[in-house]
Amino acid sequence: MIVFDKNSNIFNLLSEGISEGVIVVNAEQIIVATNSSAEEMFGYEKDELIGKSLDCIIPKRYHHNHANHVSNFMEKSEKRKMGHGRDLNGLRKNGEEIPVEAGLNPFNLYGNRYVMALVTDITDRKNYTQKLEKTVQERTKQLTDALEKEKELNELKTRFLSLVSHEFKTPLSNILTSVTLLSKYKETKQQDKRDKHVDTIKSKVRQLDSILNDFLSIERLELGKVNYVIEEFPLSRVINEVVYDANMLLKTGQKIHYPDNVDEFHITFDEKTLALALSNLLQNAIKYSPEDTAIKILFSVEEEYLVLQIIDQGIGIPTNQQKYIFDRYFRAENALLNQGTGIGLNISKQHLANLGTTLTFESEENVGSTFTIRIPKNSKLLMDNSLSNL
Repeated sequence: MIVFDKNSNIFNLLSEGISEGVIVVNAEQIIVATNSSAEEMFGYEKDELIGKSLDCIIPKRYHHNHANHVSNFMEKSEKRKMGHGRDLNGLRKNGEEIPVEAGLNPFNLYGNRYVMALVTDITDRKNYTQKLEKTVQERTKQLTDALEKEKELNELKTRFLSLVSHEFKTPLSNILTSVTLLSKYKETKQQDKRDKHVDTIKSKVRQLDSILNDFLSIERLELGKVNYVIEEFPLSRVINEVVYDANMLLKTGQKIHYPDNVDEFHITFDEKTLALALSNLLQNAIKYSPEDTAIKILFSVEEEYLVLQIIDQGIGIPTNQQKYIFDRYFRAENALLNQGTGIGLNISKQHLANLGTTLTFESEENVGSTFTIRIPKNSKLLMDNSLSNL
């Protein structure tokens, strides 16, 4: 320390002219000189560090190794940075730890060995780096999510185009075939054959119209352009219309059991939405049920809900795929041989949900399915839900 006192003017001139903290220790690792930047960095008054062990500015968890590191360093007599890429912390007088960088410079003066440490507080830099890393991670996650969504969207588009191609091709082919055959039946006695093909054309046109309505319904839902009309109407009117259309799709021996308790019942709801949902459920029941089976429509009144159920004895939905049944374009593996777009249930559920109504189901493969619509009795709740989804 006396050496540095004798040369204090030179040392002060050199050390106070730099922004880094300067700490000089002797062979016993006692601090013999500092500059004001070091004192300010570690929270000490002027010359308060002089005579203290170097350990006073090093966190305790590093004490057991630090003395050996310094001794070995002094013997090798080479300049280097402390830490070699590892996090390095200094200890302030108040016990607070700060991230630092330190460059070590050994030197001899008047026959004594010293080490000068140039210490930099990198708190701001580390905070910036951490903030930058966090930003990079967030942006990377956003980009990954965006790419995943784009990939999913592309797969969806591919599936959609394949689906549309298949669903339109079959009925159009049937229509073309029937039109071609119609031209061959010119005699009066062949009227029954003409009627058969006319019926086929009508059926396939209705099928195409239904598919197009489903696609248009998806677009309106996505754009939020759905206008619901909540009004009172006879429940029997909707069920009659739905059953009438469905009768044209029945397979040999199939029957629809009409509910016997709806004739005098009036319901407050959006009539088109209910017709859409019931029609979709009833047509699915017919499509996925074998010949000579019954499809039941049940109606009941609970304390807070009006309940409509469609019950079939069809192929059912595999247990491991039931969680996907309301996903757009999804079709269960046991239903792939039947025509269908995989959007009917998705649309029905969304419309019903917009009106505070639930669509649920129970199903067992090769036994059948029961789909249940629960409509709130509270017409005000329906009105509120319809307005919130305009």
